[in-house]
Amino acid sequence: MSQLKLNLSMAAATVILFLLALAANELLLSRLEFAVGVNWIYLPAGVRLLCTLLFAEAGAVGLLAASWLVSFFYFFPHDPLRAFVGGILATVAPYGVYRIARHAYGLQASLTNLTSMNLLQCALMFSIASPALHHMWFAFYEHKANLGSSFVAMVTGDLSGTLIVLYAARFVLLRAPRA
Repeated sequence: MSQLKLNLSMAAATVILFLLALAANELLLSRLEFAVGVNWIYLPAGVRLLCTLLFAEAGAVGLLAASWLVSFFYFFPHDPLRAFVGGILATVAPYGVYRIARHAYGLQASLTNLTSMNLLQCALMFSIASPALHHMWFAFYEHKANLGSSFVAMVTGDLSGTLIVLYAARFVLLRAPRA
């Protein structure tokens, strides 16, 4: 398979996994929603980090496409600026954690060289970075106040969703037959 086809396949897989995680979250966990796009358990956050760790830049491109798709057509259809920026912010945080993990842990695509502690560190970094970026936007550009409770909810939701997705993927990858 050519590198372009491989990258397109990884980006497409990211879009599909993200949309499936969002659908599962809406179906199973909608009662845990704190505000639009902020849940106490948010499985799509885990897909954001997992696909970026596994697929690198192709995952980030797929994540950007998926984030824009749901932001423009589902979460914020009447607020194009928030939808546009939200998609970028949703992509920057996991990509930044990927770059840190690549440097600090010698990240391999299979994630087999990452220990449980390394995955926990990545999840924690991401689960703070993503809400921090979003809340900076809310504070500086949307001029929202009293963001503490939504920040805590978003950190909690991103962390719980990320841990569920990452450790489920780690379990599957460790048991997959090796070529």
